[in-house]
Amino acid sequence: MPIAEPSAEELALLQDEAVRFTRELIRIDTTNFGGNDPATWGKGEAEAAAYVVARLEEVGLAPSTHESGPGRVSVLVTLPGEDRERGGLILHGHLDVVPARAEDWSVDPFGGEIRDGMIYGRGAVDMKDMVGMMLALVRHLARNGQRPPRNLLVAFFADEENASVWGAKWLAEHHPELFAGYTEAISEVGGYSITLPEAASGQDVRAYLLQTAEKGLAWGKLRATGRAGHGSVPNDENAIVRLARAIAAIDAHEFPQEIVASVRALFDGVTEITGTGWDEDDLASFLPLLGGARQFVAGTLRDSANLTMLEAGYKVNVIPQVAEAGIDCRFLPGHDEELLALLDELTGEHVEVIIEHHGVSTDAPRTGPLVEAMREAIEAEDPGAHVLPYCLSAGTDNKPLSQLGITGYGFVPLQLPTDLDFAPLFHGVDERVPVDAVRFGARVLLRTLRAS
Repeated sequence: MPIAEPSAEELALLQDEAVRFTRELIRIDTTNFGGNDPATWGKGEAEAAAYVVARLEEVGLAPSTHESGPGRVSVLVTLPGEDRERGGLILHGHLDVVPARAEDWSVDPFGGEIRDGMIYGRGAVDMKDMVGMMLALVRHLARNGQRPPRNLLVAFFADEENASVWGAKWLAEHHPELFAGYTEAISEVGGYSITLPEAASGQDVRAYLLQTAEKGLAWGKLRATGRAGHGSVPNDENAIVRLARAIAAIDAHEFPQEIVASVRALFDGVTEITGTGWDEDDLASFLPLLGGARQFVAGTLRDSANLTMLEAGYKVNVIPQVAEAGIDCRFLPGHDEELLALLDELTGEHVEVIIEHHGVSTDAPRTGPLVEAMREAIEAEDPGAHVLPYCLSAGTDNKPLSQLGITGYGFVPLQLPTDLDFAPLFHGVDERVPVDAVRFGARVLLRTLRAS
């Protein structure tokens, strides 16, 4: 039978499970320290995958597991749709999280504690809240014998925080048949609310930002080479000095501003709601209107290259032959070759730019049946709210899926307090999500699936 309007009891259970699963998943330490050496990999992702499998099997589903390397386990489960001739929909999230130093937090980062109406913990917004909602939704459909309008693939990926190398990217490259027939996908870092002053009503209204585009990424390192020598002897071929000059040149470079289509659509939408215009030459006065999204949006106005790690030397009185720095580059659509050429120019002849992970930029249609389904679901749960497109400065597992021709959106519906500075919570200290926002998100996603 198709997805029906839930009873009060069914809806309460859906929301309760979304909150419970979010907390229980946070308590599984799925820290991903990056890198491709299995000796450095933890066992948390496999434990989380087993947890997901158990919750799915409880309601009679038969998920499949896919292990790309020791402990790097992804879980997939398919729900056949009412119309199997249509292109299918993928609902996906990742099980891994970035590291958290317990001494920096006010709570146990893997405790899943509720404090002042917030679920605290690493992964609360990135993205065990969405994984909890996904699990609750699938169980709701299975318990009630309901089918989505079209085939639905629900995927719980490993390794997203390492550029998806051993998760979605590995599956897309080694098992593309798993995604055959699927045309659209919904995942993270979109759907959350900001509060805007509405000119027409004179009241504050919420706008939910639907992620329709992502910057591309290039992760790697700068490797400077020189002449090794004794620390007491002058050396004009010092690898550390050469690396420092390259770092200084990159840091001093001013990337030109460019307003891509998805960003322009967001700014125009905010202007239509608030009556406040925007000026390309003075965006600093406009961005504060975006509240908790302003940092994400600020990161989409130009290409970027940030130095993130340093490694050189092995003894204080020895000048090393090699010095390296980690670099995280994000580029606007169509800028990848341009950015890499610029890095080569800035770093000079003695510093090599080595790109280890490359992720494409994405840009999905801002209109269409799926977008309309998401919009209607938001408006049903929050009458008078608006839905606006935006571009994400970071990346998601939609990147490798896009290589298979699958159009991806970021839509984790969260109704947020006006004063919550949301963007810094991602990978930040005391990461947290409102309990009521998780309950809201579960309701909105159910409505979205019914209309998709």
